[in-house]
Amino acid sequence: MSGLTHVGPGGEARMVDVSDKPSTPRFARAAGAIRMQAATLAAIRENALGKGDVLAVAKIAGVMAAKRTAELVPLCHSIALSDVQVSLSLDPELPGVQVEATARTTGQTGVEMEAITAVAVTLVTVYDMAKGVDRGMTITDIRLLEKGGGRSGHWQRG
Repeated sequence: MSGLTHVGPGGEARMVDVSDKPSTPRFARAAGAIRMQAATLAAIRENALGKGDVLAVAKIAGVMAAKRTAELVPLCHSIALSDVQVSLSLDPELPGVQVEATARTTGQTGVEMEAITAVAVTLVTVYDMAKGVDRGMTITDIRLLEKGGGRSGHWQRG
């Protein structure tokens, strides 16, 4: 068929067998954003929303999501993560919140999906916590920024 790793010879979906691959240090960094009304951003900054500290809860949600990626994405391997970092920054230019996540492991497969999942769930959590004041928020630009390790080596978005 094609060079897609998750497609078997007959075109069926399959998990990639990584048992013969060496364990190497691996990392991935992903980002995304959520656009909102300026008043919503101000409420988040002032911790004035009824559900509590939006940034703290969203950060924890992102870390938890990275650890459970294999339960959400059917063909992902379960990975013992050695580190997950999630950072959120208020961006008045959007206006909104920028999110970046980094995942690390030493293993036989990469952690791109874990970093991307951390970003996505962090942003969804911001939406959930602020939807009572702004249902028009837009989650946008979720993307891999960089990955390293493994056979394909280092890659960085240009």
